[in-house]
Amino acid sequence: MEVFDVLFLIGRPAAGKSEIIDFLKKLPPDERAERFRIGRFIEIDDFPMLWAWFEEDGILSQMGYPRLHTDEQGYFLFPYLWNVLIRRLDLEYRKLSIEGVPFGETHTAIIEFSRGGEHGGFREAFSHFSEALLSRACVIYINVSFEESLRKNRKRFNPDKPHSILEHALPDEKLKRLYGESDWEEISAGDRKFLNLSGVRVPYAVFENEDDVTTGENPLLAERLERVTSILWDKISH
Repeated sequence: MEVFDVLFLIGRPAAGKSEIIDFLKKLPPDERAERFRIGRFIEIDDFPMLWAWFEEDGILSQMGYPRLHTDEQGYFLFPYLWNVLIRRLDLEYRKLSIEGVPFGETHTAIIEFSRGGEHGGFREAFSHFSEALLSRACVIYINVSFEESLRKNRKRFNPDKPHSILEHALPDEKLKRLYGESDWEEISAGDRKFLNLSGVRVPYAVFENEDDVTTGENPLLAERLERVTSILWDKISH
């Protein structure tokens, strides 16, 4: 059975991206492929890369050396580092492809990230992905308001696991500064089916999650995700 090659899961922090991935991980592979057209998937997420930078800077400070990536408050020293992370995501996909992972046949790459207006937004981020990757991709945007993002960000934080994909969080002030503004409405305006990303028409669909169907074992998660992935599959199949 054919499956998605590259699937972007994007949205505000705590929108439900990681919870959707966690749900998909727990499904039997055959059911996942049949219902959602998602194969044996490899998750490519920039948060572990970002967290490694935080840890390295902490170690450097302890050793008395200058920090390389962030200041003491955890803000990037150089704005272009946001785009370094994006290029790392692209590089990870390229390496896996070179190694022969059969994306689109039995495997799907799920690429997860968030971007806000303070660091260029989604348009700036997507401009750093290669045409080779974008031409094989679809986008699912998890739509929540900033207020809902803030609520869930506070709720999910586990101080004992700040490195956790599912339980990390940002201070309110940092969340507002980095993600208070979003350019999603701007980049998706004018076409309800495709995004124009660096000249590449990329199919997209919106997963509405203001009602938070991604928390707990809500049956609406599977129902809504199946509808969204079906919309995307129809777009690339015709």
